[in-house]
Amino acid sequence: MSTGSAAANVVLVHGGFVDGSGWRAVHDLLTQDGCHVAVVQNPTLTLEGDAAAARLIIDAQDGPVVLVGHSYGGAVITEAGTDPNVAALVYIAAFAPDKGESVNTLLGTFPPDAPQPPILPPQDGFLFLDRDKFHASFAGDLPAADAAFMADSQVPTEDRMIPPPAQHAMSERTGATTVEVAASHAVYVSQPAAVADLIKQAATAVAARY
Repeated sequence: MSTGSAAANVVLVHGGFVDGSGWRAVHDLLTQDGCHVAVVQNPTLTLEGDAAAARLIIDAQDGPVVLVGHSYGGAVITEAGTDPNVAALVYIAAFAPDKGESVNTLLGTFPPDAPQPPILPPQDGFLFLDRDKFHASFAGDLPAADAAFMADSQVPTEDRMIPPPAQHAMSERTGATTVEVAASHAVYVSQPAAVADLIKQAATAVAARY
């Protein structure tokens, strides 16, 4: 794929508790392969605000966009994905809500015996993960120092982490093409090559349509 290809535009949307810097390795792999990559920084105050932020970046691209969301970012790309410039959606361990569903609605469908994310009680309406449990729950396959930095740089949010059975259910009902790897919720950080390869598959499929 070259920079001039029809589907060379990729927009990356981060999830909760983190910011867009976690996409760095995926960004670098995609740009090395000729994609033009932009990263959205969610305000993380409302879904509507985050979707609006994504649309600003989408509309700044020249040509069709592959829109990628991790975790809560899946809800953002679902909302922003109606933009006419969006040619494909890629969900990375992400929420994939149907029309009329919210993240909270989806949470109610999760298996009760699944591991529960260590979310602390709300502080002025915002949520944080327990720092001491961050490594094991969010980034178990990352070095301890990297996970500690992510825990110390958390963004207050309304995100949750998603059990694999719930991810399977959401992907099956959308008829999505899926790829599975053994990884933590922070798969885009721990296995950027696998994530970049999936995004490039979507970009190649889009390019064939233009």
